[in-house]
This record gives sequence, structure tokens and C-alpha cells, in this order.
Amino acid sequence: MLAAALAALGLSTAMASAADPLTLQLKWVTQGQFAGYYVAQEKGYYEEAGLDVTIKPGGPDVAPEQVIAGGGADVIVDWMPAALAAREKGLALVNIAQPFKASGMELTCRKDTGITGPEQFKGKTLGVWFSGNEYPFLSWMSKLKLSTQGGADGVTVIKQGFNVDPLIQKQADCISTMTYNEYWQVIDAGIPADQLTVFKYEDQGVATLEDGLYTTEEKLKDPAMVDKLARFVKASMRGWQEAAKDPDAAAQIVLDNDTTGAQTEEHQKRMVGEVIKLVGESDGTLDTQAADNTVAVLMGGGSDPVITKKPEGAWTSAVTDRMKSM
Repeated sequence: MLAAALAALGLSTAMASAADPLTLQLKWVTQGQFAGYYVAQEKGYYEEAGLDVTIKPGGPDVAPEQVIAGGGADVIVDWMPAALAAREKGLALVNIAQPFKASGMELTCRKDTGITGPEQFKGKTLGVWFSGNEYPFLSWMSKLKLSTQGGADGVTVIKQGFNVDPLIQKQADCISTMTYNEYWQVIDAGIPADQLTVFKYEDQGVATLEDGLYTTEEKLKDPAMVDKLARFVKASMRGWQEAAKDPDAAAQIVLDNDTTGAQTEEHQKRMVGEVIKLVGESDGTLDTQAADNTVAVLMGGGSDPVITKKPEGAWTSAVTDRMKSM
């Protein structure tokens, strides 16, 4: 019996050591925005796929593009505008899967500013996230022919921290929010929905693809890596499907993985509920028309476009095609 037990232990150890290591760098801190990955890890989906996945949270001082460029990750969660901007600057990032089908980005304004439409942005102060998140906003302002240098015929841009203080403290007329996060922070801060005017980027025709999975051209040259990434995407989408079935349980898994203790149960449950709307019924396959639309938005910047030419090789179906054959 002892010999059998030792043999079983040896087999188990061998199987564990045989799991392929893979590191995922998130775009932001541990929160419901990334529930599918944490659910896949907690439920053992990665393990079943023969993977040993390390999930690295992001933060205000973490640029996923820099992390993967420095060899600190195999795959990153990134927004396509930031990934394409990095690619044009020489970092050969490639979209291998697109879990988020829709954009959650918004501009949320206090109704008492008198803003009822984009034409009233002139002369106003708008809060904008930077570190790669500013690109859709800048493209939108260019489309509206509004200078971002201030003045009566332009808008004054303030670099918004990852909070809603500028709106609450009336330092800005509008701020950047996500449907699943900051918008609800505004509500929780005491400003009811009927006192807000919200402009969704999707409705303004300037939405760009968010939360996709990216790796480098160099890594994709290795067939073994393509296979590993395909297993990762398949298990991750299984995690998202499970999160959609039981959002509250998914939120709890996120909370269990939040080592900072900064997240609250109510906020995470609400976030997961909103995020799964953006994922929808995605199986991870990139909608190339949506990618082309993103490129068009980013190139529509007049004299100051986010990217100056249509990218080649910026996305591939090799990983999702491999996934579908498994």
C-alpha cells in the first residue's frame, strides 16, 4: 500500500511538473473586469488544460506592453488602441483573442453643467485617463474638431486619476468612466443617475476594442507556444462562461484573490454583472470588422492621429483556430 501511495504521489508530481507554465499580465488590479481568468484558475480549468498559469495584477504603475516587452509575461490583457500604438512604435504585439465584444468606456457629466450633447463640450473641462487609455478620447475630440489645448473653442483636459474625485469635487465637468466601474463609483458617491448625462463611446461611433489578449510576434513563431496559448484561451473563455452562469460566485472568487483588501463585495458583484454584458457570447474569436473599425477611429485623428498607418499582422486567428480544433 505504501509503495502504491508513493507511486501515485510520484505520478501526481510528474503530472504537476509537466504542466506548461504561462504568465498572464492583467491591465489593472484584481477586480471583476478579469473574473473569467480567476474563475478558470479557481475551477481548475487551466490545470485541466495542462497549464500552470500565473496571473499578475496590474496597477497605475504597470504598463502591460512594457511587461511583455521585458519578458515578464507570455500574454497580456490590453486595449487595442494601446497595443496598436505600441506596435507602431516597434513592439510587435499581436491580438490572439478578443474576450470583450463591446466597449464599456463612457464620458460621464454632471447634468448641472448644461451639457446635453457633444456640441456643448466647448469650453468645458474633461477628465481623461492616460497611460494608453487616452487614445479613444483623443480620436473622438478630433472627430468633433475640438482642440484639447483648452480655450473657448476647445476642451481643457485634466489627467484623471483612477477615481471619480474630479467630478465629485467639481474640478471637471465630465470624467472618464467605465460601465462596470467608475460610473457606479459616482452613483455611490451620492450623485443619482438622473443628475448625470452619460455619453457611451459605442453610441458616439468612436468605440474601440478593449480587453483583448495579446502576445508578441516572436512568441507566435513557436508552434508549441501557439498550442499553449490556444489551451489558455479555451480555458479562459470557459471561465468567462462560468462567470456568466453565476456572477455572484465569480465575484467572490475575485475577492478571494484580492490581496489588497480594497475591493468590496457589492461593487465586485455589480462589476461582474456589467462585465459579462461586454463579453456576451464571445468564444474569444476576434471580429475583424470591429478591429478594422478600431483602426479607422485611431487613424481619424486629423493632424494628430493615434496611429499613422494601417497595421499589418496586428491580429491573428492562429490561436483561436487551434483552440477550435481541440
